[in-house]
Amino acid sequence: MLYLLLTLFGCMTGVTAVLFGFGGGFVVVPLLYRMLLASHGAEDPIGQSAMHIAVATSTCVMIVNALLATGKHHRAGHLIRHYLWPLGGFIGVGAIIGAAGAMWASGAVIRYAFILYLGVTIVDCLFRRGFLTLSGNRIPRRLGRFEVTGGGLGIGAIATFLGVGGSVMTVPLLRRCGLNMSQATSMANPLSLPVAMAGTLTYMALAGFTGFDLGPWFIGYVDVLAFVVLTMGALVGIRLATPWIGRIPDRVHAWVYVGLLVVVMISMCLS
Repeated sequence: MLYLLLTLFGCMTGVTAVLFGFGGGFVVVPLLYRMLLASHGAEDPIGQSAMHIAVATSTCVMIVNALLATGKHHRAGHLIRHYLWPLGGFIGVGAIIGAAGAMWASGAVIRYAFILYLGVTIVDCLFRRGFLTLSGNRIPRRLGRFEVTGGGLGIGAIATFLGVGGSVMTVPLLRRCGLNMSQATSMANPLSLPVAMAGTLTYMALAGFTGFDLGPWFIGYVDVLAFVVLTMGALVGIRLATPWIGRIPDRVHAWVYVGLLVVVMISMCLS
């Protein structure tokens, strides 16, 4: 039953990666956190490290999802180079900082930070102009220097600390530059790659400083078995979602994006 659920939710991560730029973190982190606690208990080493494992495994799954989704969007012609670089480089640097910081934070701190982060983002999307509705005559602007440097470092650090790909920051940022939802969510996938790669490598390397023996199916904090099952499900989800690229009405796309954030926040609050 556990692996069936992982496969199902893996499929969901594939769909959300293609259509909303979520590389998996907003689905994988709450699911895996609750499953690890339920199956191992709070006193077991794996249970005590449940949030760190969920975050680390999430970043690993995101590598595959973001790579495949990026290829799909590139072929659809939705990627715009000057929004990807050098912003992606600064996100990568911030990701290393965020992963290192998460290693020394307790699971409870990461969980509450995750919930707070979602809440702030939802309020921002709902009440700050420029996300839910775009002006029909608006010409997309380029990112400013501070948005690229300070924004990139902040996105990378926060996203990796929480185990998410950063789409919840990059999509609103690009949206307010004047891009439609299809373009903004498409760009979120390649911009998630620096977070996923830097985060995964850092979690694998720094886990050696802990005293927990998590078992043979772990590389650092990455649950290899869960990663494989989730990835297999994600491949199915990506295939199912590909025909919908660019076909969802912009306003509907934006509202569903916010709705997904609300669902995940409620899930984390109840866990």
